[in-house]
Amino acid sequence: MPYLDEALNRIHPGWKDFFQQETTQPYFQAIDAFLTKEAAAGKEIYPPRPLIFNAYHFVAPADVKVVILGQDPYHGPGQAHGLCFSVPDGVPPPPSLVNIFKELHHDLRIPPAASGNLTPWARQGVFLLNAILTVERSRPRSHEKIGWLDFTDRTIRHLSDRFLGIVFLLWGKNAQDKARLIDANRHFILTAAHPSPYSARGFFGCRHFSKTNEILRALGKKPIDWVLT
Repeated sequence: MPYLDEALNRIHPGWKDFFQQETTQPYFQAIDAFLTKEAAAGKEIYPPRPLIFNAYHFVAPADVKVVILGQDPYHGPGQAHGLCFSVPDGVPPPPSLVNIFKELHHDLRIPPAASGNLTPWARQGVFLLNAILTVERSRPRSHEKIGWLDFTDRTIRHLSDRFLGIVFLLWGKNAQDKARLIDANRHFILTAAHPSPYSARGFFGCRHFSKTNEILRALGKKPIDWVLT
């Protein structure tokens, strides 16, 4: 069975046309072939196979309000579950997520959450997209050149070209490079340093959470409840 079949079965129906177009492309078939071969060779790949397109599971493209871009999945056991910066319940929040929670507290006085699971944000229309959707265990960015960047670039263009009024939160240089894919006349782009401990001084004080909700209210959209319960 092709490696990505389980994940493809979980995408939201609203993404069906996009996936039908992309899965027939040679670059996408090459991704699937690479992952199938690596798995057969015993390589441990994250996130778990059914969760690779988890960001596409919770929200239809027409309902995306906010896009947060990450780089690639966490590469430690049990951490990645297909939503950027997020970890499953019971897994300690990694340093970047700890800093995101610190900024939330500074910005909106929301206490740091006990869980690092950001699924409640995804259910409200926050599209938590990594630029690279898989990684080999203990090898960050190991799947950077297998074709995922083509796929997620096309995802961003799809959202930019077909919809209006999405707030894109671009944290760090890699995410900010994606601004070239976004029509700034149709959408809102907020930039800041990456929340990693190496650059968080430039992230703290960005107030992107309150600014996002100000934009959504001005558009007549329901703001995001950033509280994680």
